[in-house]
Amino acid sequence: MAKSSNLYIRIEPEIKEQAEKVFEGLGISMSNAVGLFLRQVVINQAIPFELKLAPDGIKPVDTMMEAEFNTELEKGYAEYLAGHGRSAKEVFSNIRKGLNT
Repeated sequence: MAKSSNLYIRIEPEIKEQAEKVFEGLGISMSNAVGLFLRQVVINQAIPFELKLAPDGIKPVDTMMEAEFNTELEKGYAEYLAGHGRSAKEVFSNIRKGLNT
């Protein structure tokens, strides 16, 4: 089907840039990603992912002071170095396998 409708949205520039990098890694455009999202909304008749509040103990990044944020980054990096994490490449590879792509 030919694309004939436009959708204009406002989004924080940082989020847009981060998403574009992810989509670039996946080989899709922002437009295709939004189209995929909307198709899933139609198919599921719902938002295609669970919406929930963060578990207790997880504080939203935008509410953290810089020192607190840096402490959390350091903890995460230490966990990764200790072998308790996975690379983004591995995570996306597993996602692609689950999607049979």
